Amino acid sequence: MLNDAPTGLIRLAAEDIMSLAERAYRRLRDAIVDGSLPGGERVSERSLAHSLGISAQPVREALQRLEAEGMVVTLPRRGTLVAEFGPERLAEMGLIRVALEGTAAGLAARRADPASLAELHRRLRAMRPLAQDEIPRLAEANEDFHEVIHRMSGNAFLVRSLEALRAYDHFGRVLALRSTPQEPRLAWREHAGILAALRRRDPVQAEARMRAHVQRSLEASGILEALEQEGGAA
Repeated sequence: MLNDAPTGLIRLAAEDIMSLAERAYRRLRDAIVDGSLPGGERVSERSLAHSLGISAQPVREALQRLEAEGMVVTLPRRGTLVAEFGPERLAEMGLIRVALEGTAAGLAARRADPASLAELHRRLRAMRPLAQDEIPRLAEANEDFHEVIHRMSGNAFLVRSLEALRAYDHFGRVLALRSTPQEPRLAWREHAGILAALRRRDPVQAEARMRAHVQRSLEASGILEALEQEGGAA
């Protein structure tokens, strides 16, 4: 469990803590997603800080963020545990994300400015050289692209709602990108289509393309199968 990280505590100025907290968050989130930290496993600030080679404070912040996203839970007399990810829960969260991402893209098209569009273009170019054997980097670049669109929406409540789904989003995105060798290129083309709609400042097309992209990614990941099986059983 995270035992490849350097050990030893690092004393940092207050302005450095947030960047370390982000790094700790991503390491822990990825460990949960890939199963290195399985559901039900107890985690502690002290042991995680030792494994990551940092002080306890950024780990505490990372765990608080993961708990807000439902990735870990704190129970009386049991401490902090990695949450169990049921397939139905993942599917439901994915469908919520379809709606929110589409809304964000529609708002972003109405409020698109040259600087934001240029940043999106840079993020899209950064994704293109990455192939399926670079899934962790590709997933991060993919998330960066979406986060620019979230900010472009200009809606703080929507941004916070999407941030709360970030861990579920990452989980589904990694599954989708690993689903077939063609998936990274297909996802890139869909992102390019979304950017084209944003450049035209076409909110209807931007929302439709984003919804279709997220929906198809969920189907590729296999996450929606849980709800389909549940519906068939009913």
